[in-house]
Amino acid sequence: MQAKLETRPSVRRCAVGGALGLALLGAGLPAANATTTATATATATARDAGPGMSRFYDQKVKWSACEGTDMPKDLQCGKVTVPLDYARPEGRTLDVALARYRATGDSRGSVLLNFGGPGGSGVSELAVGGKEFMHLTNGYDVVTFDPRGVGRSSPVSCGPATLKIMEATDGDGGLTNPEDVLKRLRNAAAECAKYSGPVLPHIGTVDAARDMEVMRRALGDDRLNYLGFSYGTRLGAVYAARFPDKVGRMVLDGVDTLTESLTEQGLAGARGQQTALENFLDWCVEDIACPFGRDARDARDQVERLVASLDSDPVPSAFGEPFTGQDMVGAIGQALYSRELWPSLERALAQLLEDGDTRGLEGFSPGGVTFPVRGDRGAGLTDEEDVPMDNLPAALMAINCADDPDRPTAAQVTASLGRLRARYEEASPVFGRYRLTQVLMCYGRPKGTDYVRADVKDLDTARMLLVGTRGDPATPYRWTTETADRLGPSAVVLDNRGEGHTGYASSECVHRKVDDFLLYGSLPPDGSSCGPESAGTGSD
Repeated sequence: MQAKLETRPSVRRCAVGGALGLALLGAGLPAANATTTATATATATARDAGPGMSRFYDQKVKWSACEGTDMPKDLQCGKVTVPLDYARPEGRTLDVALARYRATGDSRGSVLLNFGGPGGSGVSELAVGGKEFMHLTNGYDVVTFDPRGVGRSSPVSCGPATLKIMEATDGDGGLTNPEDVLKRLRNAAAECAKYSGPVLPHIGTVDAARDMEVMRRALGDDRLNYLGFSYGTRLGAVYAARFPDKVGRMVLDGVDTLTESLTEQGLAGARGQQTALENFLDWCVEDIACPFGRDARDARDQVERLVASLDSDPVPSAFGEPFTGQDMVGAIGQALYSRELWPSLERALAQLLEDGDTRGLEGFSPGGVTFPVRGDRGAGLTDEEDVPMDNLPAALMAINCADDPDRPTAAQVTASLGRLRARYEEASPVFGRYRLTQVLMCYGRPKGTDYVRADVKDLDTARMLLVGTRGDPATPYRWTTETADRLGPSAVVLDNRGEGHTGYASSECVHRKVDDFLLYGSLPPDGSSCGPESAGTGSD
């Protein structure tokens, strides 16, 4: 799914929770054949076991109390050192930040978590939401990490260029004057490289997966037990392709596509959010407090008219800046990630319609962001207070662009925009324009790898559990079945017939089946399902 980076200068919001992808023009590449894939995997495994890697594989994690604001007392922090460039393991290194909750009894090892993004800090997420995973401490140390380029692990930044990127792609500017926008984005990409330092050319899912192998060995685990959400499913699948004989009990929840171009991912995200909006409105009109009345079709029309009205005549935000229709769309998109937020979204929309009060909707966007200018942060962990505040959007762009090989020319971009606009608006009259403005964001960056599209398939691994949620606005259910088919017979699908992004935190049934697999090895039958539930929220 593509993300929208909010540009309003008074708030500097980055509406990227749970984001999987930034849209980019271009078609997918053909997949490699099975012989090529097997040869590439064998070559990669041999290279990863080379003599230059022994100093990384032989290290052990030293755990201590976590330092930082509001860190739980029982949360421990550590690090592993990894090569900056795996092609030159004798060269520069960087440290990857880890955190864990220790097993409450006898530990059978670790289960590694990735909460998604890309660009989200695992350490921060575990510190805030660790209670969701406490049942797993009955058998495991529950461990997470800040992937390279994220959080305390050599964080990337675009400095002042982050706002330039947001402003360049805001509204219809990229559609009406693409030549100017492409020039600005090319210049912004150069600034991102300047402010991010040496880690930027080595950021991406393939390198992060190789870092996970270093973590596995440093943790002393024979195999990697893993729970990944959203983007974390892409990371888990890449690890499984790279190290198939090291896969333990692996769960992928909110399954990413492995084959679609970022443009197609953006279209899927627009359709998913449109469906989620319609489901919300079907629910809303059954409530007497719904601000759109009692007819679902009329409610959809009212939302579309309200977006258009605010775009042409914004109202003042809580900070005095204009609050546009696209601001409203971004806030609604965030609220649709969890069915538990529907009552709050209903109240926020009522506040806007009845009083012109935007505060409820603004509350769905992440908090304030500023963009300090920083140079090379070195190999060690970055102090919490020194993590650039634009790290989340900067890392999201960098990782998604590093994972995607498509780089259309300026002429191709210009020629395709009109056709793409029609496709996006057909996919969603509410979210289409909002998402289409992101199709330019990888312009000016180096081409990414084709490894995810070409090599992550036909895996010979231990069986793994893939969870797909029918009402997921970010990762459509069909991605779960398509990815399962691509990974091969080892993939077992659990059909979560609920709403929201991912299933582990929103469905007691999913939560129980995932824990049973991770703790006891008990897999549900392939194609089994969990019924709809309304409690909880999803993961990014």
